Amino acid sequence: MTIPNLISLARLLCVPVFLWMLWEPHPARRGAAVLLAVLGATDWVDGWIARHFDQGSELGKILDPTADRALLVAAAVALLREGLATGIQVILWLVLAREVLIAIATVALAVAGARRIDVVWAGKAGTLALMIALPMFLIADAAHSVRTVFEVLGWGFAIGGIVLGYFAAAKYVPAARAALREGRTARLHAEVAS
Repeated sequence: MTIPNLISLARLLCVPVFLWMLWEPHPARRGAAVLLAVLGATDWVDGWIARHFDQGSELGKILDPTADRALLVAAAVALLREGLATGIQVILWLVLAREVLIAIATVALAVAGARRIDVVWAGKAGTLALMIALPMFLIADAAHSVRTVFEVLGWGFAIGGIVLGYFAAAKYVPAARAALREGRTARLHAEVAS
């Protein structure tokens, strides 16, 4: 267990806390927005620690994106339930569609014997932008005095995050083909060797 892996695990364990804060009988929207922002920021922190202190691991390459996916899906579903503006709901549905697409592709590739695909920079940047945008939308909805500022900033990050996220998804297509080819070749060599 490395420090980045512990941070990723803590992020994953905080997803239910975020949902509870929004869905309890007396929701703490501002607190939930702050928690979501902190969880999004720690995604950058664990990556920085892993790179600068040579604490990258195979577990971290799985745990970090899993925490990202769980947090994004939970946040999008929670915000959809909050009944935010129609335009924001479109963004949330686009986030969910991409996450479902990536999840299905990941499982299908694993079942087909593909090797694991590393996360691309555009995907990480898109996730970070969305992790900034979603708390801003929640704050805009909860604090009317700063609504316009947070909505404008939220939209800027959300559009950037969606564009980068779908760009990264398109980049995964050739990477998935190569991973499938390499995984099948490795399995074939293992069968021949045994």
